[in-house]
Amino acid sequence: MDLEMVLNELSLRSPAHNVQTARQWMSGFISTVQKATKHGVKKVVRTEYNLRSTLLSYENGYTVGRWLKDDEVDQVARNFFLGLVTPEPFLSDIIDEEIKSKFDSFQFWHQEDEAKGLGVAFMIEALAVSFKSEERWYPSRLELKVNQLDDNGEIISTYEELVHASHEDHIQEHIGWIQQHSRAEIHDGLDIWNHKEELFPNLQFCESVGEQMANLLHGDIRLQPIVKRLYELENYCSSWHEGPFDVNGFFSKVSLESGVTLRRYGPERTFVCPDGIGRLFKWHVRLTPGACPTSPEIDWVFFSVWRVKVTSMGCILGRSPSSCSTNQSTSIAFWLNMPMTSTKGWPSIIPFAP
Repeated sequence: MDLEMVLNELSLRSPAHNVQTARQWMSGFISTVQKATKHGVKKVVRTEYNLRSTLLSYENGYTVGRWLKDDEVDQVARNFFLGLVTPEPFLSDIIDEEIKSKFDSFQFWHQEDEAKGLGVAFMIEALAVSFKSEERWYPSRLELKVNQLDDNGEIISTYEELVHASHEDHIQEHIGWIQQHSRAEIHDGLDIWNHKEELFPNLQFCESVGEQMANLLHGDIRLQPIVKRLYELENYCSSWHEGPFDVNGFFSKVSLESGVTLRRYGPERTFVCPDGIGRLFKWHVRLTPGACPTSPEIDWVFFSVWRVKVTSMGCILGRSPSSCSTNQSTSIAFWLNMPMTSTKGWPSIIPFAP
């Protein structure tokens, strides 16, 4: 899968007070992008507009275009920048019409600012890159507020973690994530199934998943949120070497299903695991808004985390059609049914059920 970069246009909103600082910003940006490409990220930085006219410094009206002609700037750096493929606007050459149409129904915010670039990075699973122009762009991960209007005209909001880089050290930190997202193309559910051992080595999938994954087609609005949560589970399980299961280890909100829900939908949340034992899944983690289609025929995705000899944890991704009708927010549900003691090497089982 070609992992691209998307420019956070907010990081160029406030020009530097002098040319020297502007040069430093450009140098840091080039170093960050260069290191990303060396580790397999595609040499593409998606932008909202042509950067040549972007003002870098108030001093002498110093723009990106002037930086490209600045003899005091390293020629290699300037040539590298010229060689970047920068499609603009952000989604100009995206073939997937589902992504384009979906983007119009979402609004993305970072702190108090609408963040289109960060939103595009979220939508197409790209690396968000920023100029290190403000302190809020210093972290290697950013919080993104995602708003969407539901069918009733009400705004549904969730908060997502976005992988981000404004310094080459951030790329070093993200190498595992970059490699993970570059291993295989994920166009549909079968891609997940066919590459599951490679993409999710710490997760085990029930055989029943295969047939259900075949129904998760290219362009399905559920695909991206499901993949993101699978990666989140994979990352958690890969680093969970000791101690009890910790809901704080997830960026997404994790909570128990209510007793009312379990009494009503207990059979729908009970699945036969690879060891032949049927287990009730009790926990859930919320998906992105819009991941629940309105069609009552849509399947759920379910997964569980367990230990080979002792049941530990289970998860359900998605919702039943009946719960869709009462709440437009979508969830990945999962439960914990285990002694809260130290354990090593707990894989996941992921059943996908109607």
